[in-house]
Amino acid sequence: MLEEIILAGFGGQGVMSMGQLLAYAGMLEDKHVAWIPSYGPEMRGGTANCAVTISSTPISSPMINEPSTVIVLNQPSLERFAVAVQKGGNLLYNSSLISTAYNREGIKVTAIPANDLAMQLGNNRVANMILLGAFIQLTGAVSIDSVIASLQKVLPENRHGLIPLNRKALETGVELVK
Repeated sequence: MLEEIILAGFGGQGVMSMGQLLAYAGMLEDKHVAWIPSYGPEMRGGTANCAVTISSTPISSPMINEPSTVIVLNQPSLERFAVAVQKGGNLLYNSSLISTAYNREGIKVTAIPANDLAMQLGNNRVANMILLGAFIQLTGAVSIDSVIASLQKVLPENRHGLIPLNRKALETGVELVK
């Protein structure tokens, strides 16, 4: 099993958190992982992306040229990274913020209105978790339970009250692509 994932969006959309959660979840499942963050010049509002590799065998290089999955949260990230998805791979994008439908032969494209769904759950900040849940359902790279366990490590203790909402967001993403 090898998943090479690029996650991208604006700073503040939870791109780095998604990458960290995938890496921690992979470690909890005794998989080999790599996580490489990349920030634009500004933290919040600037561009942000990260590369995550999850593998059942040792990882020879953490660099990703042809990701098996790209998850994008905004239009500039779609324009930059969608072309890199390997044949047979997955592209998941936030159709709440990306108005142009994207299609490319040879890959599975999944448009998810993540921000709209997050607002229905009562918190716009879980849009990233909806996309993450869809990714987990499509690939089986890690389990929802491992991501929830990872949330307990990544979130400060005073934010642990948000874990049930994050679980609901993950489950919403899972249900969308079943």
